[in-house]
Amino acid sequence: MTDPIADYLTRLRNAIKAHHRVVEVPSSKLKKEITKILFEKGYILNYKFVEDGPRGTIKIALKYDPVNKVSAIQKLIRISSPGLRRYTGYKDMPRVLNGLGIAILSTSKGVMTNKEASDLKIGGEVLCYIY
Repeated sequence: MTDPIADYLTRLRNAIKAHHRVVEVPSSKLKKEITKILFEKGYILNYKFVEDGPRGTIKIALKYDPVNKVSAIQKLIRISSPGLRRYTGYKDMPRVLNGLGIAILSTSKGVMTNKEASDLKIGGEVLCYIY
């Protein structure tokens, strides 16, 4: 596999389309940080890091509206890929859906959202957009 972040996003996207409650993805430090951000921003219901074997897995409980059965995540878009990296400075920070969505960045201070990075005045690699 050449792009584990794209695989992570695709597993989430497929589970949402199939209306699954829980999805399991292989674990890594970057995926754990992205999962924490998704939980803090309210896009997922809960998560659990399971350490089984050398890598472990992440169990993610997806969040749905109880009345309409619509997922909290509408779109997951991978921006930076291994063949074409996308970087941004703090002055050119992307706005996702005019501020309603988030962009996840990998910066020198760790993985964070576009709002947190612009507050700290640092740029980085734009990993994905979520709304």
